[in-house]
Amino acid sequence: MIVGILKEIKTEENRVCMTPAGVEVMVQNGHQLLVEKSAGEGSGFSDDAYVSSGAEIVDTAEAVFARSDMVMHVKEPQPSEYALIRKDQIVFTYLHLAAEERLTRALIETGAVCIAYETIQKADGSLPLLTPMSEVAGRMAIQQGAKYLEMAQGGRGVLLGGVPGVDPGKVVVIGGGVVGTQAAKMACGLGATVYLLDMNLDRLRYLSDVMPANCVCLMSSPAKIRELVKEADVVVGAVLVAGAKAPKLVTREMLKTMQKGAVLVDVAIDQGGCFETSKATTHTEPTYTIDNVVHYCVANMPGAVAKTSTMALTNATLPYAVEIANKGWKAAMRENKEIELGANVIAGEVTYQAVAEAFELSYTPIDKFL
Repeated sequence: MIVGILKEIKTEENRVCMTPAGVEVMVQNGHQLLVEKSAGEGSGFSDDAYVSSGAEIVDTAEAVFARSDMVMHVKEPQPSEYALIRKDQIVFTYLHLAAEERLTRALIETGAVCIAYETIQKADGSLPLLTPMSEVAGRMAIQQGAKYLEMAQGGRGVLLGGVPGVDPGKVVVIGGGVVGTQAAKMACGLGATVYLLDMNLDRLRYLSDVMPANCVCLMSSPAKIRELVKEADVVVGAVLVAGAKAPKLVTREMLKTMQKGAVLVDVAIDQGGCFETSKATTHTEPTYTIDNVVHYCVANMPGAVAKTSTMALTNATLPYAVEIANKGWKAAMRENKEIELGANVIAGEVTYQAVAEAFELSYTPIDKFL
């Protein structure tokens, strides 16, 4: 199979979907790899490194799309790329379609085979291709929250860890999955008082056992969120409904009760955001303020630490990319339920129910194509 590695064109996105080491593995499996010129530079990987691993460097995205059976990205296709996607071409990347109607309809029009990293799912419910970026984003959420608490950044001037004789800051993390757990660990490590909320009692029991003593694990509810945000210095939104739009858990009314200069970090922004006042921002302009509360809603947080993120992402995606390329998408989905669950849009039809429901589109079970 001819596999194309595209350069990211989303604002301030420095990741690349595959390292030279990953390319070498694909080539060893008998595939031809086309890498768009300078695709890896933002992550510290030169064109020469890709050539040494067996790839061909291609000058333009247009040429990569035109020649490839499967194209791989990190972020979702951008509007300038919609017309380049061919019928029956495999598009394998993060898609987050439930939050992007225009993209969803554009991919339907292409007739392509669109497989989303974020909905590939193991039997235990875990999301193996979302996990590494969730780990990065969760840890980054506290770094960013701590930074924007500084008064020069519009924050309330609180040091999360406090100092001897002064109370530490209060961090509320909504969601006890991968993002929330990593965020809570980082906040605890800084010495903050951390409240970690989740709706799964078994998960809370587990977290209560493994988290440090300065982390309080609580059952999430609208009443508990209303109570905690009033005293919070940082609130991290870390909820995820796989493939679906995120629920709005912090309302505009709650915002009015928060302390001036508190910081909201919405890691769920890729799926529409879990704060009512969230709107996607970029690394260039990462924050805005509503009701004296600082909002950090960067939609590609891991892009700021591109080298770490690219290596972590390749570790996770490579086995699936190899399987799809070796077997073809139909056989790969028939033989691997995890890949089957990645099917979002196939040949002009929506094959992921949560995406269809988000925009009142008709849903077609993937079985029709297998």
